[in-house]
Amino acid sequence: MTDHIAVTIDGGIAEIRFARPEKKNAITAAMYAAMRDALLGCAVEDSVRVILFTAAGDSFTAGNDLADFMAPRPDSSLGEQAVTGFLRAIATAPKPLIAAVRGNAVGVGTTMLLHCDLVVASENARLQVPFVNLGLVPEAASSLLLPRVIGHARASAMVLLGDALDAATALAAGLVNRVVPDGDVETVARAMATTLAAKAPTAVRLAKALLKGDLAPVLARMDAEGVHFAAQLKSAECREAIAAFYEKRAPDFSRAA
Repeated sequence: MTDHIAVTIDGGIAEIRFARPEKKNAITAAMYAAMRDALLGCAVEDSVRVILFTAAGDSFTAGNDLADFMAPRPDSSLGEQAVTGFLRAIATAPKPLIAAVRGNAVGVGTTMLLHCDLVVASENARLQVPFVNLGLVPEAASSLLLPRVIGHARASAMVLLGDALDAATALAAGLVNRVVPDGDVETVARAMATTLAAKAPTAVRLAKALLKGDLAPVLARMDAEGVHFAAQLKSAECREAIAAFYEKRAPDFSRAA
């Protein structure tokens, strides 16, 4: 577990909170493992009716902590297992998921929203999936779900060009349910969670499952993305893109030939 993920349960609502505001809630392997374990625990805990994702500070999450992500590990599979375990857990979560998004939601901060049932965003929210910018490919089945939700053209601009969506555009595109003033995000999301927690739990779970439909294509796309993601993560392209990011310069992919 990690101090950077705080999990509380109260009134049928399990809150999973990014608690690393000094790093814009950038996600480490330990944080992925903590969220995976929390989701799996909530799935079998009868007292939990709804799961709410929140974040401390002014950003939902800056996405993966690149330094942690690229750090050599005695067993590199442990980090991969934490990430893939979290993604599969959020995709298959049987209970409704609500996200309260304030500020930047980068990378997985956006793709995880595709698996949430309700999303409340602040007026200053900014959603971005800059995978290609980092020499990587989409994850969390976002190559399947993002075009399904917001359309191929807009998804292509987000994935290929790295374009960000502001809150108003994300609302119009159907990626979020409500946009509220920055200070009201968690209040509104918790009110939604309280409303859901009071409803018939079996009916809620069955309704969610019916709305989600067959998850096999989603999990298959995650697996396919994971193969390419792992390969790109070891590529010269990715090394150059990340080096350029840290050095605040344009990448030169002739170096990656």
